[in-house]
Amino acid sequence: MPPVTTRSEPRQSRPQRVAEAIKQWVMDEGWQPGQRLPSESELIARFGMAKGTIREAIRILEAQGLVASRTGPGGGVFVHRVSEARAIALLGNYFYFADLSLDDIYQLRSLLEPELAAGLAGRLSEAQLARLEAAIAASAPPAVDPDDEAARHAASLAFHAELAAMAGNPLLGFVIRFLAEMLGEVTVARGLHSATDPALWERGLACQTELVAALRAGDAERARAVLREHMATAHRMMRDREARPARRFLRDRVRG
Repeated sequence: MPPVTTRSEPRQSRPQRVAEAIKQWVMDEGWQPGQRLPSESELIARFGMAKGTIREAIRILEAQGLVASRTGPGGGVFVHRVSEARAIALLGNYFYFADLSLDDIYQLRSLLEPELAAGLAGRLSEAQLARLEAAIAASAPPAVDPDDEAARHAASLAFHAELAAMAGNPLLGFVIRFLAEMLGEVTVARGLHSATDPALWERGLACQTELVAALRAGDAERARAVLREHMATAHRMMRDREARPARRFLRDRVRG
């Protein structure tokens, strides 16, 4: 039998290899954000590389958001913590050409968020529940025009981001907030905001209000069921809005 071949990863350049080595060194040493890296001459001596290679490696780490350079007195290269906003932006760039669909996003949301809600039932403080109620209030009353609709939709997504921040699991919270961000981007990019639908908004606000009540009461099963229903309703609504331009185009062609 012939040997199994696998597709090899692209060969890393010398600066890329040095950047990875510096990153591993920082992790092994347990350096924290704000700590200064050794001077350029010390890095050259430690890694046995030319000045240009070290500088390019630092630029790679800066592009990744893992270090930050400061000039002037007290300047240098410092360990930097990547913000969540930057992480979401970078990951969003990765999916920019992936042609994400609403179905892709809601497939994950409908799996993760009901379980998140069930896990939070009975565990939230009154202050946390009040933040969720404030997010609900920010998305009401129904929008009066497409611009207001976009703002209300963003406020509605903020409710889910607030819920995710309470997860206690940083990875789960990040994924849920990232999905909410991607949904907002897809909604705006595809022009899915339309005139207000009071009945739809009332259902959405009722679901969120009922969810908060279930969380306050510690009813995990009800919290899971409410958010599952909310995800299904929102998914159907967004798919319908996405389909409307196509149906209108086809009717125009028939009349022509």
